[in-house]
Amino acid sequence: MSVRVRVPEGLSARVPAEQRGPGLDRDDVRLLVSHGTEVTHHVFAELPRLLRAGDLLVVNTSPTLAAAVDGRIGHARVVVHFSTRGDDGRWAVELREPDGRGTTRARAGGPAGTEVGLPGGARLVLEEPLSGRGERLWWARVSGAEVLRVLREHGRPIRYSYTERDQPLSVYQTVFALPSPDGAGSAEMPSAARPFTARLVAELVSRGVQFAPITLHTGVASAEAHEPPYPERFAVPAASARLINAVRAGDGRVIAVGTTAVRAVESATGPDGVVRAAEGWTDLVVTPERGVRAVDGLLTGLHEPEASHLLMLEAVAGRAAVDRAYEEALRGLYLWHEFGDVHLILPEEAPHSERCDGNSW
Repeated sequence: MSVRVRVPEGLSARVPAEQRGPGLDRDDVRLLVSHGTEVTHHVFAELPRLLRAGDLLVVNTSPTLAAAVDGRIGHARVVVHFSTRGDDGRWAVELREPDGRGTTRARAGGPAGTEVGLPGGARLVLEEPLSGRGERLWWARVSGAEVLRVLREHGRPIRYSYTERDQPLSVYQTVFALPSPDGAGSAEMPSAARPFTARLVAELVSRGVQFAPITLHTGVASAEAHEPPYPERFAVPAASARLINAVRAGDGRVIAVGTTAVRAVESATGPDGVVRAAEGWTDLVVTPERGVRAVDGLLTGLHEPEASHLLMLEAVAGRAAVDRAYEEALRGLYLWHEFGDVHLILPEEAPHSERCDGNSW
């Protein structure tokens, strides 16, 4: 099956769009649009003309943290990726090895009691694996300094080997990012929203497209080990819940900007299809069997077709549509990963009353 193949290395976006040439901006990326198995090719700046008045974009306001910090285990250098802050003050972390090229490679996790020296005199101690599914992520406790201060003063954005060079944190913030009251944020950028610019948002608003903010703080990606997504903190405000319900009751379409927005909204949606204000932790994994209850469409980046991402796309669009889109993206030499091109999944036109879940298109 086409979507199971690895993406050719040459199709990885190595730098952000705005750094690829003079006069370019974030929205100078390509946009693949799927209506069922019908695929069309566009540029992202055309998005306002592809949506219609009354449509609703659900956007994630989580800011990206400078979540990678250099450390030492004895004399050995490591890089700590801070993933998620727990309610008890511990952090879920992944220890990585520097690869000599400015990025990192996987290393064995643990064992419990492993001590990592951090900049500024802070000390991190691994306590227990995050889950029974593996030992890549560990709960750890930090002493000697406040973690968010360590990140602010010594951290940098998590960077993967397909990118060309380190980038400032501002490159990893979306136009929708808002500071969290408690300083929390995402270990990795909610990248589906990266191509939006203030100018494009203003044009969408002027055409009658609405926005519903939600928050989901993403942990480190699970693509390398293909684990199901870990629990993440989220919040769907009452105003956004009301707006989503109102759009669904009318003729508009609810389009999630990113899989993080899908996970948050669906976590706040009951079996009756009604979205209610909610916050806390979600362990929801959206699958084709579960379907989607509140989301009609999805704007998503092009990422390695790992299991949980693929299952969510299939829940929204169906297997045939996802297969077709990935075939076209590979054939059309679309660029992958967080600085790459994007994919807009829209529903096949059908009476609104028929759109009860992700398998009814």
